[in-house]
Amino acid sequence: MQKKITLYDTTLREGAQGEGAAFTVKDKLKIVGLLDEAGVPYIECGNPGSNPKDRDFYAAAAKLKLRQARLVAFGATCRLGSSPEQDENLKALLAADTPAVAVFGKCWDFHVTDILRATLEENLKIISDTVAYLKANGREVIFDAEHFFDGYKHSPDYALAALRAAAQAGADWVCLCDTNGGSFPHEIGHAVRAACGAVDCPVGIHCHDDTGMAQADTVEAVRAGATMAQGTLCGLGERCGNTDLWVMAANLQVKMGYPCLPESSITRLAALAQLSAEMMNITLYSGSPYVGRNAFAHKAGMHIDAVKKDPRSFEHVPPEAVGAKRQFLLSEISGRMAVLQRARQILPELTKDSPETQNILSELKALENRGYQFEGADASFELLVRRMTGLGHTYFDLKGFKVIINEPALDGHVASAMVEIAVNGEEEISAAVGNGPVNALDRAARRALERFYPSLKTMHLSDFKVRVLDSSDTTAALVRVIIESSDETGSWTTIGVSSDVIEASWQALVDSLEYKLLRDQAQPQAGE
Repeated sequence: MQKKITLYDTTLREGAQGEGAAFTVKDKLKIVGLLDEAGVPYIECGNPGSNPKDRDFYAAAAKLKLRQARLVAFGATCRLGSSPEQDENLKALLAADTPAVAVFGKCWDFHVTDILRATLEENLKIISDTVAYLKANGREVIFDAEHFFDGYKHSPDYALAALRAAAQAGADWVCLCDTNGGSFPHEIGHAVRAACGAVDCPVGIHCHDDTGMAQADTVEAVRAGATMAQGTLCGLGERCGNTDLWVMAANLQVKMGYPCLPESSITRLAALAQLSAEMMNITLYSGSPYVGRNAFAHKAGMHIDAVKKDPRSFEHVPPEAVGAKRQFLLSEISGRMAVLQRARQILPELTKDSPETQNILSELKALENRGYQFEGADASFELLVRRMTGLGHTYFDLKGFKVIINEPALDGHVASAMVEIAVNGEEEISAAVGNGPVNALDRAARRALERFYPSLKTMHLSDFKVRVLDSSDTTAALVRVIIESSDETGSWTTIGVSSDVIEASWQALVDSLEYKLLRDQAQPQAGE
């Protein structure tokens, strides 16, 4: 049995320092609930002495009934020239009433003398006095050894002396911080081994990703003796971010055999990552290892063929080990088997030698040569297959549309649109305003169609992306529009391509509406 690694999440403090991150008290409480349910033992929740919102959070968190997680209040060692008993920040830490506290202290002699403007001995006393005071008040203490690795490179004796000051004062953990994120794995391993030999308490690791090494540094620290690993949800954090907690858990437990989360959480890491991204109002990076949408996505025809024969040929772990799904992406290079597999979901009787299969593949290649990209637009691909195999259905006919840009904007509406459509020969004209031309067009189209198809009221556009395909053509360039739509049962993605962004948007919008109606198995009954 491998040693157990204790996970420590610092999203609500370290992650909140990332660009664009802004958590309300309600957001924080939801994230705490997710982490507790997933089995993360320590959740660092912010500095109660730094702002009123964090103090409000701790007051609300005191009412939570957590299953196993320990909340951690975060702050600094006492100020130079002040005793711990007089320090307002330490008073706020204790007032947060969490079972554990984390305090950071200087471990780099340069920071002590040039930033803190203290003597080396004064800094060691600050660390010792702070930890002893918090222990005397009944707290579990995690000492965050700030700039430990830079300090160790410059003066290893002093960096280790700072750790000893904390450990001898009663610290339950000393966590080594690569605060600047500039250390390489071999440097991390050497310093962690030295730290483990210098103190009796367990050692943790906290890495930033400024060199893209956070995951590798964390793995090397664990191999060298660290038993606590700190990270943030989706790698959120200051500058280049921190070690991604979910990816770290997969590396340590799935790949290396170090237990760190319940197996029930490991086998749904992909869902946990997506849910945490939604809670933080960010988009989960599609290329995120293990948990991103493309982590087990295959596009090249030869790769797809090999994976179908034996997934080990191009997958380092089975996707189901982390609750992910294998994908075969559709493109002009994906080959006949990938197209066939997707098309069979519509026409099960298709074979790789069927004329329809070759026709679909030829059309796919022709469209991608014109700028379409179906690997991210499954709904448009399904509609394409249905149209080419006689299974398509025309739910409405466009008679025309007009979009007008309003300058100045009218009550925040910068565009208006008018759409004329026909369903079973019955025409409908509708107009709407929106916060942009596509929004106005979407609202006008659905307003016109909802009389015939009431279920369209349940759908909405959840994402809209535009990419210029060849910027050298300037304003005459082709643009690709990707629209993601959602209803109460799921989401789907459609595509449009044109030199006119409104036309491309309309193509994607029509596919989105038709796919919704297809999902609902609606029939075009006028007056419904």
